[in-house]
Amino acid sequence: MDGFVTDDADLTDEMYENAAMHNESGAWQMIFGVNTLPAYRQHGYAGKLLQKAIADAKEQGRKGLVLTCKNRLVHYYAKFGFEDEGVTDKSTHGNVSWHQMRLTF
Repeated sequence: MDGFVTDDADLTDEMYENAAMHNESGAWQMIFGVNTLPAYRQHGYAGKLLQKAIADAKEQGRKGLVLTCKNRLVHYYAKFGFEDEGVTDKSTHGNVSWHQMRLTF
């Protein structure tokens, strides 16, 4: 899992390319990707990482977490409390439609 912290409320494509946008005291934990090698899928590892990221963000006093995902994963992230804000116009990398999802504390 990777990402950074920022005061910007929405995840944008620029964030993937510009690490200088990281703000250690920022309000929002952005999650850029949750990747599991094929041999380790279906074991709950991604879920454990998400639970840890959520707990850490709470402990650090963040407002919450933001991620983008493809339509087929909206239901997966919803199980962790993320709410679908719909297809975003702020992230189009890979020429794909991305749903922005937010978990607010």
